[in-house]
Amino acid sequence: MGKHVIVGAGQVGRQVAEMLDAQGHEVVLVSRSGSGPEHITKVAADAADADALGRAARGADVLYNCVNPKYHRWPTDWPPIANAILRTAEANSAVLATVGNLYMYGPVDVMTEDLPLAATGHKARVRTEMWRQVLASHEAGRIRATEVRGSDYFGPGSTDQAYLSMQVIGPVAAGKRALVLSDPDIPHSWTYLPDVARALVIAGTDERAWGRPWHVPTVPPLTIRQVAERVATLAGARSPRITEIPMWGVTALGLFMPFMRELRETRYQFDRPFVLDSSAFQKTFGVAPTPIDEALKASMQHLAAQTR
Repeated sequence: MGKHVIVGAGQVGRQVAEMLDAQGHEVVLVSRSGSGPEHITKVAADAADADALGRAARGADVLYNCVNPKYHRWPTDWPPIANAILRTAEANSAVLATVGNLYMYGPVDVMTEDLPLAATGHKARVRTEMWRQVLASHEAGRIRATEVRGSDYFGPGSTDQAYLSMQVIGPVAAGKRALVLSDPDIPHSWTYLPDVARALVIAGTDERAWGRPWHVPTVPPLTIRQVAERVATLAGARSPRITEIPMWGVTALGLFMPFMRELRETRYQFDRPFVLDSSAFQKTFGVAPTPIDEALKASMQHLAAQTR
């Protein structure tokens, strides 16, 4: 079945490790803390330390980059991490499957994988350079590479920075007011976290995925209001109350919250329609996104369990 090494034990890495383990693969989960599910082999190592990572991943057939540095530290933290992971993949002639994102496209009408990587923000430039280096190694025959890109995550296992889960699903299901950062009636694509993990596992193990990026299967775009109304119905809660935080409020929060400050670069994603086309992955691999009601119910159950 091969040796599968996941770098990063966060919201995606843990789920990827569990999916691969359930399929019978040899799985190693590498993170700075050495944490992870009890039944998974875990190694504590700094992803930016190429030597330590190389030892942990020796003999890897597939390497999964699921690292997620702090949002405001991308330009500093990502280059050494990406370099170490790429060097490790090359040393093993392994498949390198990376969790990417949509920042690289910039403001467009509909995002497809063949769009130019034209965004100029510093976070977008970091991710663009990472992908170009990985693709160059693939084209040179040193590795086999792929990348999966999803929109804003929600669902079981997501972090407290998962906007839809924390600002909309949780409050509305509890009958509370949702405080949102933008017009709640703008269409937006939302990607279910377990679908991200599933897509990455497929991309890492199916040779049809190698040599290009893919968009994670994602349901058609929904406005925040549409999501809130669906959550209220499923939860049997009161009609949703939604309040938009004005831009000056977001700016003020950014003065002492680095994460909020970084949102200025990607504000366009919420001020205009943000639409992801995942049809290529769905058609190629015969995989559909999790139905929205099923995803919302699982999200509510997870959030409720977290508050008990």
